[in-house]
Amino acid sequence: MEIKDLLNPDENSDGNKKEKESPLKSLELDLKFYNESIKEVAVEIMVEGISEYPIFVAHQHEVKLGEPILDRNELNTGWSIHASTVEEFVEKGLIQADKKDRFIKQYKDPYGFMCVFVIVPEGANFIFFPYQ
Repeated sequence: MEIKDLLNPDENSDGNKKEKESPLKSLELDLKFYNESIKEVAVEIMVEGISEYPIFVAHQHEVKLGEPILDRNELNTGWSIHASTVEEFVEKGLIQADKKDRFIKQYKDPYGFMCVFVIVPEGANFIFFPYQ
């Protein structure tokens, strides 16, 4: 899934598409801003042998998943980012152990894309956002 898939426009009563202002638009801006820092952490996670599958958790509230790397309050941005791994997601039950291989098959090149687990009030989903 790409970030644009999460930015669905609403349809108004005329049936015409009307762009709804989404907090996910600010996520796209923040991911572009955070680009170098996130890629650096991803490479570090892989080079140090921690995991071949880094996952970054994007949120606007407190979460207990991964390690905080970018704080929205300190950086005056809209989203905080935590660094995690597929192994932690399996350990915490967010990815079922029997579906780990399926997830890994869907996982895009970690040198070209950041894997982001986006948490919003309506739910959560994975996106793969290209590094700039």
